[in-house]
Amino acid sequence: MMNRHVKDGHGWALLLIGLLAGCSGGRPPVAQDPAAGLPPCPPSPNCVSSQASDPDQRVEPLRYDDAPAAARARLLTVINGMERSQVTQASADTLQVEFRSAVFGFVDDVEFRFRQPGLIELRSAARSGYYDFGVNRERIAQIRARFESR
Repeated sequence: MMNRHVKDGHGWALLLIGLLAGCSGGRPPVAQDPAAGLPPCPPSPNCVSSQASDPDQRVEPLRYDDAPAAARARLLTVINGMERSQVTQASADTLQVEFRSAVFGFVDDVEFRFRQPGLIELRSAARSGYYDFGVNRERIAQIRARFESR
């Protein structure tokens, strides 16, 4: 009897890993035109964006009162202080960052765009899988709290 439950447990674990992993995706393309909008979120619940029209995927952009260069430096300090983060692209008006999960090493791609003074548009999406269990929304909330407290 115990052996059957152990086998059933392994089946559920494999199903969960498969559901989380889904189809593996690659790094999103770098926008050639920084003035263009962020890529739209897919219909799956693993993405949040300040430009999303769907309220379930919408988050507010970051706002700042100081100079854009100072806000960018502050945001970089916040990102570099977070575990398992790596800036993969940095320009005057765009930051692209990868965050890896602690357990399975799943990658989330986060993009920040300085499109107008005082406003940072952002998007955070799981590179693979269907559900993210709110991880991207929570990460943006942490970034926002740290950014606003500096």
